[in-house]
Amino acid sequence: MGTEQKAKRGARARRRLLSLLTASLVTLGTGVVFLTTAPPAGADPIERCTRTTGAIVAVDFGRWGGPVVRGCDTTPTTGYELLHSSGFTTTGTGHDGPAFLCRIGNKSFAKGKEYPTPAEEDCVLTPQATAYWSYWIASPGQRKWTYSPLGAMSRTLKPGDVDAWVFGATDIGGTRGRPSFTPDEVRAEGGDPPAPGDPAPPNVPPGTVDVPAATRWLADRLTNGQRVVDEGATDPNYLATTEVAYALAAADGEGPAARRIADFLGRPEHTGAYAYPAGKDQAPDATAAARLALVAEATGKDPRAFGGHDLLGDLVANVCHSGADAPQPVPGCATRGDFRTTGQTEGQALAVIALLGGGVTPPADSVTRLAQLQCDDGGFPSFLILDGQVCESEPNTTALVALALQRAGGHVPVVTKARSSLKKAQFPTGAWAATSYSSPGSAYATGWVAQTLRALGDRGHADAGLSWLSRQQLPGGSFSFEEGTPDPLLYATTAAVVAGAKSDLVTLTTKEPEPPTPTTPPTTPPTTTPPTTTPPTGPPAGEGPDLKKGSAYLAGRLIQGRYYESSRGFAEYGLTIDAAYALAATGHDNTTLRNIVDFLDKGGKDGTGRGVHDWTKVGTKYAGGGFIGKAAVLAESVGRDPRNFGGRDLIAALADGVCPAATPNEPRKCAAKGNYTYATSVFSQSLGVIAQVRAGETAAAAEPIAYLKSLQDPATGAWPSLIGEKSDPEVDSTAMAAMAVDLLPDAASRAAVDKALAWLAARQLPDGGFPGASGNSVNSAALAIQGLSLDADTYAAPLAKARKFLLSQQNKDGGFNVAKGGQPGSDVRASAQAVGGATGISFGVLTRDMSGTTAQPVPTVSANPTGPPSIITTGDESGGSASTGDSASGTGGSLAATGSRVTGLAAAAVALVLAGWGTVHVARRRRETAGGPA
Repeated sequence: MGTEQKAKRGARARRRLLSLLTASLVTLGTGVVFLTTAPPAGADPIERCTRTTGAIVAVDFGRWGGPVVRGCDTTPTTGYELLHSSGFTTTGTGHDGPAFLCRIGNKSFAKGKEYPTPAEEDCVLTPQATAYWSYWIASPGQRKWTYSPLGAMSRTLKPGDVDAWVFGATDIGGTRGRPSFTPDEVRAEGGDPPAPGDPAPPNVPPGTVDVPAATRWLADRLTNGQRVVDEGATDPNYLATTEVAYALAAADGEGPAARRIADFLGRPEHTGAYAYPAGKDQAPDATAAARLALVAEATGKDPRAFGGHDLLGDLVANVCHSGADAPQPVPGCATRGDFRTTGQTEGQALAVIALLGGGVTPPADSVTRLAQLQCDDGGFPSFLILDGQVCESEPNTTALVALALQRAGGHVPVVTKARSSLKKAQFPTGAWAATSYSSPGSAYATGWVAQTLRALGDRGHADAGLSWLSRQQLPGGSFSFEEGTPDPLLYATTAAVVAGAKSDLVTLTTKEPEPPTPTTPPTTPPTTTPPTTTPPTGPPAGEGPDLKKGSAYLAGRLIQGRYYESSRGFAEYGLTIDAAYALAATGHDNTTLRNIVDFLDKGGKDGTGRGVHDWTKVGTKYAGGGFIGKAAVLAESVGRDPRNFGGRDLIAALADGVCPAATPNEPRKCAAKGNYTYATSVFSQSLGVIAQVRAGETAAAAEPIAYLKSLQDPATGAWPSLIGEKSDPEVDSTAMAAMAVDLLPDAASRAAVDKALAWLAARQLPDGGFPGASGNSVNSAALAIQGLSLDADTYAAPLAKARKFLLSQQNKDGGFNVAKGGQPGSDVRASAQAVGGATGISFGVLTRDMSGTTAQPVPTVSANPTGPPSIITTGDESGGSASTGDSASGTGGSLAATGSRVTGLAAAAVALVLAGWGTVHVARRRRETAGGPA
């Protein structure tokens, strides 16, 4: 938040009394309690955050018997700032500093006590993966939570975003541990400020629509579960069929009923008959094309390839550029901006919503045309009238246009006036009439208006509409058109179902990100033999990222050329070592590499007086095998003595840290015999093994090696992310473990690596990427390259694809995105992993000769006052973090809950150890490599 914004906020605080939520308890969903309380000075009241302004955060204190507390910030920059500016306090860990969110509190619960309490979690090291604050996000229009691929400091917020923090456990795919409340429930009180004079919601008893009964009634109207056929007719009623599809998708988005309808409508003969009556190559019926596109979007199909047509492309191609008064008028065009052949406001609005739902920006003239239709009373007419024609508004049309303009953005005054019109038209019973001049309440109009007002933030009015609908539902589950009439009507029932499901046409057709689905692994790994040729000294031939630019990006973001920070003055040593690995792998900047290594080895201190061994914890009861192993591997890679690195014998420390048995009373310390102390992830264990084996201590590492091997799934060949806790197999951990086991000469180890590489290759996505906690992950692709390079001849094709994928994610500044399709912008951790990983050099054989460089004085660093802290995510060794711009992010891993992103949710959560995998070409099978410049 800028100084000017803070000043304005302070002025607002002096002008009015603020309240964080409201002044009471509001119960939503299934027993979820949202608490309201007075916020700190300068915070924004919850009602100021809307679907187009600001962002809302919800923190669930239910673990301790507390409520879900919400906060609002109308001008947030990051998820981290949103927490603090809306009234929450946080505490970090001793190992990683204030940037790692270990505790959260709010004065509205338990007088501001932060949780977990010190008795539950000492917050010295990373919390265990079963007990940490997980971070969930939802963009405008999304009805489901997504596990954040970025940490809170790295997530840049957009207007209408919603964040949630839940204490507990989750997995790499975010399939477990979701919030018990929905994004809509968090948004529920939000909305653009009502216009002065808007009436309060009607005082009616609560009520809900029996959605299952209504959908059963609708399903019974379908022929073969596919289409509506009117009585006495033989051809489908396509318009009615689309209406049923919307209702069934709103009631059960994952169910097959709506998809069966979409499959039917997507047959070329039916798409053509409904939307292209003039012929396949002629202009479509715009309303029909829009309706079909919405069906496709609501059921997960592609509107650009539906029934043999690009519905969205055809809509855009047939927007009127002139009207009926043009010298050569185009048939079907009344005026500029119309979609040809629509004629009705409904079709114009549906086309705008369909284009937006498909990721296409609608023509500005078409959106302006909708806005200009507004009548004096704020409503909208059913026909596309021209200037001077009589404007008679209808509630259902007004609701649809308001929904479209809200989604399009840029028309707040028009939408506000439409909202006021709808609220003023609501009867004391909660109903709306079908027209401005009729008196009976209409289920059709009430269904449309209720869903729109809920989407716009007027939940009280929407709930009053549902109350009225609940009293109008007929015994069979259907609805009639107006109250007092006994005959069920399909169109009234479909509108009531969408409203009763608390959905709307925009939410229904807004695409939510899906996790990538890997291909099925082969049942047997390919047979390979160790190579006899000398391994390459640079990256594989073929197209790949610019490693020189990538190295420059990494070097340019170091503090005084020595280290990265996770918060002001607090060095992020894990990420710093990741960058050193990357520079060692490429050989493009040995001077900066030397500066980093000297800072770590010669007693360099950050702005808080911490050195590298304040991070490894060597010599303390919290000594971490992964942290120590990571530092030792760096020493070995650059020709320093791991037995005297930073004044400590790291190899002896690893030997001393081998667990003789599990420690049930301290589960994070030792999961089993052979586990390194506090090595809570496969990454940590692998780093310790690599360090010991490279130091010639294979015999001393026998138990850690055996334990690492025991974690491999014998059926698939994959390794999980976490140690000592249930977790899923993942690309990053499997690649890392394969690099460690590859150093061993026996046949069983070779077979284990072969099986792991086959599993890795099968995870590759069609575009060359690999799935990780952040989606199609740069981090995972880089690690997969390192792993598959252990047998580069066998996996030449997937390696080439993976390198092209990394190239596609490199930005102009040389850095890399965290994931394809995610928040754009270069990220330090992802870049360290991508730069080193693209070389294909394994950590097991990484070597860089720094001779020819000159030692520079190790600087004394004072706390850096610039910039807010970057949040660290649990699992420094597991995966990418998420910093943007010039700030470095924390120790990656998958537990974005603490702030940064991570690759194996779990590993992330527990292991802050190798977050950057910057390096690894592996010359398969125990071969030493002195890499040349990449």
